[in-house]
Amino acid sequence: MKIFSTSRLIPATPEAIFESFRDPAKLATWWGPAGFTNTFNLFQFEPGGRWSFIMHGPDGKDYPNENEFVEMVEPSQVVIQHLSEPRFVLTVNIKRSCSGALVEWEQVLESEEIASHIAHIIEPANEQNLDRLTVVACAS
Repeated sequence: MKIFSTSRLIPATPEAIFESFRDPAKLATWWGPAGFTNTFNLFQFEPGGRWSFIMHGPDGKDYPNENEFVEMVEPSQVVIQHLSEPRFVLTVNIKRSCSGALVEWEQVLESEEIASHIAHIIEPANEQNLDRLTVVACAS
């Protein structure tokens, strides 16, 4: 098991950030690293709900993704289990602050071996995800 974590103070309300997860049109615009787009096939934002999508890379390559929404506590938490390789659980905690919300992003990969091979991708990609989330949440 390997944990990747980061946090970001976002000048938006926790409700706006949570809505950026709940609304599939918003989520599709910011999910993934810079330059990626998404096509959602199935989006069931509820505990046990499935989230199936294709992430399209800027190089034209497609990356199928299968996920399950494990838990959501409005407006403070979203937990997603990534069922495709690499398998991981992503927990996003959203805490109100005087200038918006602190978003804590914790990604736990099942395999430490796989994590060591892709850490150079995951760490900047998580920061890019938060950059993109900030734009969408602040526009709400």
